[in-house]
Amino acid sequence: MVNTQSQRPLKEPSRIAAIARAVAGACVMAVALGTAGAVATRTGLSGTPRQALAAVICLALAVSLIVLLRKRIDRRPLSGLGLTGGAAGLRAFGLGLLVTGGAAAVVFGAGTAAGWLSWGTLDLPKLVSFLVVNALIAFALEAFPEELVFRGYVYTTLDDALRRWTAFLTTVLLFTFAGAASSVVHAAVGTLLGENVPAPGFAPAGEDPVAYAVLYPVFGAALLVARITTGSLWASIALHLTYLTVIRVTIDGASRDAGWSATPAGPDTLCSCRCSCWSPWRRSWRSHDCAGRSVVAADVLGPLRFVPPRLVLR
Repeated sequence: MVNTQSQRPLKEPSRIAAIARAVAGACVMAVALGTAGAVATRTGLSGTPRQALAAVICLALAVSLIVLLRKRIDRRPLSGLGLTGGAAGLRAFGLGLLVTGGAAAVVFGAGTAAGWLSWGTLDLPKLVSFLVVNALIAFALEAFPEELVFRGYVYTTLDDALRRWTAFLTTVLLFTFAGAASSVVHAAVGTLLGENVPAPGFAPAGEDPVAYAVLYPVFGAALLVARITTGSLWASIALHLTYLTVIRVTIDGASRDAGWSATPAGPDTLCSCRCSCWSPWRRSWRSHDCAGRSVVAADVLGPLRFVPPRLVLR
């Protein structure tokens, strides 16, 4: 007979260990992003070459460290992180692209019709070139490594040991402070390399800390919803990449010389445009899991009602 009472105390250390591993996973992104930025700056490169180098360094560090944590420390397969392959992965990526891109088209179209947005002159060749280069750099520097770390490793590790809502909120919290942690790493590495680096901060330079504190957790929650409701990390990767592309071509188009740009009428419009791109992931909608079975995804950003564990493939 198994003594269940003697086994119960072992559960608490497993939760603590899961939280510790999740924090270590979050630190991976801080180390990768901060180190990549400092090293790329130290080379003296600027513009696209510097961004491309930072993207390569960040991707290599993040992937290698997560593989090390998952296989050597956790001794678990990488397949459990949600990187579905084949047709299932393509379907999830296409779904994330379609839902997020469609929402952005509706929002920006409605904003234009209402007079809340004004558009600059379209330079099609420059826009196409920007889209290609931006997609490659954003995928390697932000979308893939951040999703692998937070919606992949961090969330899966926490979800295996904690209640789903606790794992959800903890993942969002760690994601929110990832930028601040990476700025600390950037400052430390940059100082060691002899660079004059900016002081660490909660929000990136030029960003409103209050707006950042509101938008970033909402963005992190939307990304996690996409991961949970589809059972695939590729859906959140597509959401992340599509959102970055839309914002950089429209709201940030002028500053990035993207070949097109949109100017919002005011800060309220800007905030609405950003948040509305994620709104479809708040709704209950029918999706498919990796085995092709139809499931109903819950609205986890309203009241935090989560998809039952049996419906979610990790």
